[in-house]
Amino acid sequence: MDRYQRVEKPRAETPINENEIRITTQGRMRSYITYATSLLQEKGSGEIVFKAMGRAISKTAMIVELIKRRIVGLHQNTSIGSTDITDTWEPLEEGLLPLETTRHVSMITITLSKKELDASSVG
Repeated sequence: MDRYQRVEKPRAETPINENEIRITTQGRMRSYITYATSLLQEKGSGEIVFKAMGRAISKTAMIVELIKRRIVGLHQNTSIGSTDITDTWEPLEEGLLPLETTRHVSMITITLSKKELDASSVG
């Protein structure tokens, strides 16, 4: 793949709710934790939804556990899944064809709520 360059595709940006936090591998844990605790305590939000993909999943689990330890009485619902992401690669040399590769990426969604969540759900 050293003769190819990945092309950034414009993706349809879905609007992010105020109570939704998307965790990335580059973001700082402290920033996520302070933002989430301020949403729950100062802004009076009833629930927070954490979303992450790929390598950021373990970071998300750590952040949620730290928040649950700081704020007593939170209820948690976790759902996992996966999605397919297609990358387009353009050749850097003449005579090569463009490539498309598909990656199967894991996802996690963790909901923390002050109220009791759906008891019949698995997570």
